Amino acid sequence: MEKSFKKGYDHVLKLIMIGDCNVGKTCILNRFSGDGFSSSYMNTVGIDFKIKTIDIDGSIVKVQVWDTAGQEKFKTITQSYYKGAMGIILVYDSTDPITFSNVESWMQDIDDFASKDCVRILAGNKSDKENIMISTEKGQELADKYKIDFFETSAKTGHNVNDLFYEMTRNILIQKGKIKEGASQFRAGSVSIRPSQTSQPKDDPSCCA
Repeated sequence: MEKSFKKGYDHVLKLIMIGDCNVGKTCILNRFSGDGFSSSYMNTVGIDFKIKTIDIDGSIVKVQVWDTAGQEKFKTITQSYYKGAMGIILVYDSTDPITFSNVESWMQDIDDFASKDCVRILAGNKSDKENIMISTEKGQELADKYKIDFFETSAKTGHNVNDLFYEMTRNILIQKGKIKEGASQFRAGSVSIRPSQTSQPKDDPSCCA
């Protein structure tokens, strides 16, 4: 424990975010990391990442989140980052049925390139919008099909964003035997933000990622 104390954390986890372009992966990550929300973002080019340190049941966890490009031309680059990922958040746009349909293809990529014990969560983003095309029931049904957790999120309002990352982190720690299942639930207020790598300037009203 002395060694971990000197480092300032007990565990380091690598997470990656995948999904089609324009689903809002970058917006979700920026909301989680404390950068807030902006409607002006440009496509993620290749890979970007941020780091945030959080407290899970008394364990200090350094979470490295890799934000991947959704465009087909970057898919080979994205696939190379699956290796070593302890958790994968697959995001679709609740207002865009095409991104929901493409979840199956992304899940196949996870099966092909990620480790078998990688924790996966499905996230339906933009839940604040009025023109929702994918119902909560449809999202949950798809998650149930793959036996993974499901969250509806809004990067704009922050709805469920922290819950998404905390649940992912808890599930990984439970899987690795670092904390016990059924321990006290996380406290959203117990967050410590550490310096993170700054993203490149972005400028596109679509909040593409």
